[in-house]
Amino acid sequence: MSTQAQAPQHALPGKPTSVSRTTLSHIMTGNDTNLLGTVHGGVVMKLVDDAAGAVAGRHSGGPAVTASMDEMVFLEPVRVGDLVHVKAQVNWTGRTSMEVGVRVLAERWNESTPATQVASAYLVFTAVDEEGRPRPVPPVLPETERDRRRWQEAQIRRTHRLARRRAIKELRDRRTAQGMLDE
Repeated sequence: MSTQAQAPQHALPGKPTSVSRTTLSHIMTGNDTNLLGTVHGGVVMKLVDDAAGAVAGRHSGGPAVTASMDEMVFLEPVRVGDLVHVKAQVNWTGRTSMEVGVRVLAERWNESTPATQVASAYLVFTAVDEEGRPRPVPPVLPETERDRRRWQEAQIRRTHRLARRRAIKELRDRRTAQGMLDE
């Protein structure tokens, strides 16, 4: 089945993946370190959220808020003096939400060695209006085979997120019905 056939119905014209794709680069300093002397994971997570937020805002044409972060994976430590590149793009869109995929690369600021992937994450953003209510987003139009693969994988992650949410709600409802209240 094609990506077009699976996409939700949208009133807005679609936007190609490349329109909102961005890279945020930042050099890591001593202020960014944890107790082990490497860059704190929370610093990397903030850069990821910043880049993803920029992409979501660009794609949706206005404000977008982080709804969830999935699969934040740290592959290698980031060190002081690393030049970190956070690459983000919209992988999938629903009616008011977008999944943004993020890859984090690091290279030594003073060396010409290739950058190494150090982390990755998937975030879901909801576009909001002036009152903070969800608003429609344009569909993303995958341009390359890689974009189409990312779109399909995002569909799988969405299905799993919704199934997990339903299963947890059902479990809590059953426990409440049985008089087992959490305290």
